[in-house]
Amino acid sequence: MNGVPEDFPRGDTAATIPGAQPKFIARKIDGRYVVGLTKEERHERWKYCEDLAQQLADRTLRKHAAGLISDFDAFYKETEQRVRGQGWDLSNEEVIWLMKRTQILAASPL
Repeated sequence: MNGVPEDFPRGDTAATIPGAQPKFIARKIDGRYVVGLTKEERHERWKYCEDLAQQLADRTLRKHAAGLISDFDAFYKETEQRVRGQGWDLSNEEVIWLMKRTQILAASPL
């Protein structure tokens, strides 16, 4: 799965279940227990996030060209809140990556 940037989240944070003994959530795939994302799943999630970042960067550039952005920090905070409020299946780490990538693509201050 080429093309996934090294800084894209790996999704390897194990989910835990409360109780007296430590437990974690794993899936059985092809006879092996897997915690987190497979390489294929990570690649698909990256493609999804990259597409969103491209769309958000385009939106940012259009709004900036129209003179609708006076404070990039505030604009990105508002955009992040909107992304989180959409109910998309994104982890916290993926949203953070998405917003950083959007800012890079839009070539505006981080």
